[in-house]
Amino acid sequence: MAAPSGENKRSPLKAWVRALELTAPIGRDRLLTLPVLIGRLGERFGDAPALVARESLSFRGLAEACNRYARWGLARGLKTGEVVCLVMDNCPDYLAIWLGLSGIGVTVALINTNLRGAALSHSINLVAPRCLITGTTLAGAVCEVRSAVPASVECWVSGECAQDLQRLDRALAALPGEPLRPGEFQAPTLSERALCIYTSGTTGLPKAANVSHYRLMQWSHWFAGLIDVAPGDRMYNCLPMYHSVGGVVATGATLVGGGAVVVRERFSARGFWKDVIAERCTLFQYIGELCRYLLNSPPQPEDTVHALRLVCGNGLRADVWPQFQLRFRIPQILEYYASTEGNFSLYNCEGKVGAIGRIPPFLAHRLPVALARFDVDSGLPWRDESGRCVRCAPGEVGEALGQILDSAGSTRFEGYTDPAASGKKILRDVFAPGDGWYRTGDLMRQDEQGFFYFVDRVGDTFRWKGENVSTTEVATVIAACPKVTEVAVYGVSVPRADGRAGMAALVVEDGFDLGELRRTLAAHLPAYARPVFIRIVATLEITGTFKLRKQELALEGYDPLKVRDPLYIEDGAQDAYVPLDAALHQSLEAGQLRL
Repeated sequence: MAAPSGENKRSPLKAWVRALELTAPIGRDRLLTLPVLIGRLGERFGDAPALVARESLSFRGLAEACNRYARWGLARGLKTGEVVCLVMDNCPDYLAIWLGLSGIGVTVALINTNLRGAALSHSINLVAPRCLITGTTLAGAVCEVRSAVPASVECWVSGECAQDLQRLDRALAALPGEPLRPGEFQAPTLSERALCIYTSGTTGLPKAANVSHYRLMQWSHWFAGLIDVAPGDRMYNCLPMYHSVGGVVATGATLVGGGAVVVRERFSARGFWKDVIAERCTLFQYIGELCRYLLNSPPQPEDTVHALRLVCGNGLRADVWPQFQLRFRIPQILEYYASTEGNFSLYNCEGKVGAIGRIPPFLAHRLPVALARFDVDSGLPWRDESGRCVRCAPGEVGEALGQILDSAGSTRFEGYTDPAASGKKILRDVFAPGDGWYRTGDLMRQDEQGFFYFVDRVGDTFRWKGENVSTTEVATVIAACPKVTEVAVYGVSVPRADGRAGMAALVVEDGFDLGELRRTLAAHLPAYARPVFIRIVATLEITGTFKLRKQELALEGYDPLKVRDPLYIEDGAQDAYVPLDAALHQSLEAGQLRL
């Protein structure tokens, strides 16, 4: 692809060096946590903007707000290690709350704001909180599950509220914003837990991952080095702040470099570019689906008159990347791979289309990552006769593993609040006796140059006709078909058939042609990878971090008596997809159809 005009020619090597230089001092002072650093930045940058929203905060204002929340926590008698749940929409005070409370040793659990009912009460009870803080818009959801939460949990709301909850904003107004004196509290160390951040819950109920103060410092400074944040930068952040990307990486990395974060409650494709231009943003933190939404939106004059110098994120598909960069004239895209609970990350500083990153040779000894051959049937990395896993050759698909080198460094695995869930993520005696590796649950391949490429989630890949099928690769082919706007691919069980048959749920525009879809699949996929079933849906449900909820679709299956959406089945004799009616479904269930 031809480079956009004004391409950023910064050296990838310099980006790595900056990241190393910024993270090298972490740990020398075990009391220098992110809350402490924010206080120092308040003194350094004063009235310069820090968090930009309807109610903005300067660096000094953010530090003062953190101090007030810390004093509130101390006044409530909160002690080191106790938990406060935060259920609040994106806003500057969101960051101030967890910085202030974690600064006095409290763990703050960042609750997904989309959860309701049993899923919400589960997430709250999972961490056994002393207090819960919510905002005006989510107070109703909290009160609906109040009976499912222990009565000892204090519930507070910030702002006007119809429910009978204690007013945090009023309690805060009487508290001073100057720094706390050392004798007022016991400062946490880098090794102590600061946050609980939940898994996205694409399959089953969410798990709460432990995040230490060390990792908050590591994430913020490493990323600040890679994107080269300066005081003049302004990061556009419309990702949920209850997640590690929107709540820590986008915010922390920008602030430690002296930049400002433009905080928005949610993403809007229609108003995105106008907002980015109006706020003079130079950086944008994306999730891949946001880029696709923007690319699918009608062209507008604002598409190319922005001041963005770099966009960064994960999940940008190879078929979207070149078009997105060219149409919107994006100078630099920094794609990366990371997970909240994971012990390693990958960064594509070179801008290689489709790759999720690599580890430079000079860092390989510090960040050992391996791809292990995977057994789809068992759902585990394959082991040879000696009981050892086998490393993948270039181009071979395997599960990504990160070696746990010690219990204190950046490669450690901090786990979940549930020890049993933590244990399932660690493999022992993998390549050598006594070694330990973290399981990502992600299937990848690596090329000869060392670049990694995401293939699929372990639970999403399935076997059909004796072959492994990657739902991600199938979805990429389908998404390129005209009039297909969204797609989810998954496997479904079929009576008297080994493995799982492929099924695709599609959101389509007027004029969509099943025949053209069939021709596209035949031209780009082997027969075993082509979906047996097609379901046309009005919308696809996603998580708050824009991940598809495919488990529900797979459970619903392909029964026309239960699924009201149009269903189709592959007819090999006609070389076409035909409507799946009740009679055809009955024949399939009876084993009379040969797939």
